[in-house]
Amino acid sequence: MIDVYSSARAMAAAVAAREISARELLALHLARIEQVNGTVNALVSIDADRAYVQAAKADDIAASGARLGPLHGLPYAVKDTHHVAGWRTTFGSPVMVDHVSTYDDLVVERVRAAGAVIVAKSNTPEFAAGSHTFNPVFGTTLNPYDTSRSAGGSSGGAAAALASGMVALADGSDMGGSLRNPASFCNVVGLRPSWGRVPTWPTWNLWETVSVQGPLARDVDDLALLLSVLAGPDPRVPSADSTPGGVFADPAPVSLDGLRVAFSIDLGGAFEVDTAVAAVVRTARAELSDAGAVVADAWPDLPDAEAAFRTLRAWLMEYALGDVLDAHPGEVKQSLADNIRAGRPLSGHDVAVAYAQRSALAEKAREFFETYDVLVMPVSQVPPFPADQEFPAAINGRPQESYLDWMRSAFFVTVTGCPAISVPAGFTPDGLPVGVQLVGPAGSERRLLAVARAYEAVSGAGIGAGGPRPAL
Repeated sequence: MIDVYSSARAMAAAVAAREISARELLALHLARIEQVNGTVNALVSIDADRAYVQAAKADDIAASGARLGPLHGLPYAVKDTHHVAGWRTTFGSPVMVDHVSTYDDLVVERVRAAGAVIVAKSNTPEFAAGSHTFNPVFGTTLNPYDTSRSAGGSSGGAAAALASGMVALADGSDMGGSLRNPASFCNVVGLRPSWGRVPTWPTWNLWETVSVQGPLARDVDDLALLLSVLAGPDPRVPSADSTPGGVFADPAPVSLDGLRVAFSIDLGGAFEVDTAVAAVVRTARAELSDAGAVVADAWPDLPDAEAAFRTLRAWLMEYALGDVLDAHPGEVKQSLADNIRAGRPLSGHDVAVAYAQRSALAEKAREFFETYDVLVMPVSQVPPFPADQEFPAAINGRPQESYLDWMRSAFFVTVTGCPAISVPAGFTPDGLPVGVQLVGPAGSERRLLAVARAYEAVSGAGIGAGGPRPAL
């Protein structure tokens, strides 16, 4: 029996076998949205009429006997920073509140072609800046496990919608942790792919390497399915990896026995980690060891990670949003305005230094993964924090001065260029989800997904692995 917490693969198989129609599957999810979205505020710009038109077309295609795409009939949410033709796309900003897109982003083209039924946009912080999802257009997305807490961000709406059973799959993007952090906070799975794995089009900078788009799902198998659709080359994106997306659909099984695992809580003291988060991540170390992995306390030395990330982020923010700030100085949140302004005094030399640092960090990571198969570390330095805070004020009593300080465990990985996946690991004593971050060498998504699937089975914490669902 298919329900809203069935796997995306099971839903797609049931639609293909005509055990349930795409319209019936959509109706189940729209009823769930009606039931819980008012509580968590994960989905915005919901358009049931348009979704039913897509679902009806999906049923007609299925009835014709035509070959079906891998996402055929699946209710889907697109992040509200990704353009969908004819659909309101606000970027969570009052400046864009009435904007209606005239084209599909490449990731949207691909999910449409694969048969997905787009139901809504997922909520995001203003211009996707920050790992807490709130904005003046739609308000705050709340954590399904504790609605007084943050769902993370910037893909917080997507993660919360998945955890709440409102959609089968969702996409997001990640600069400093925006696919990984909300997955950790909401007990789902999120992957930051290697640069070029999921090509972005259109874009102002085809060679930009800090921000990537990618998949979220309730389990690793479903995430692999969505990656198989999002990934692959495109003639409009010369930086795209040439590997066909389909190879990621079914990663070959990997045994944890003998796997060479490097484990670190804080990359040698590079950042503070909440004690409750550290305790859960240490359980992952024990589980991997018990499953036969060879676990060592080890980490790559990444001395310039913070400087490189902050410089490149500020430079990119200033170019992309500087004109918006100048035209609407009172309508951009202060933390974002500060980040934009930090980019203004940067020289070409400053940016070149950051790219040189990033190149050196990538080389350090490459050398590190000659010895280890995977690095295991926290996704986020904190558990889900109160939703009325923009960011956590302190970790273990240590002040956090900006909305970036508490995200080092994610953005230190960003600037290595390595793929990283957040997989549910357990819960704090207060019942708040905690994910573990598995990092692999650049370009290793297929093997990383297989390792993540094996760990997911050992952990059993995630919703898709049979772990606790939110009590909504």
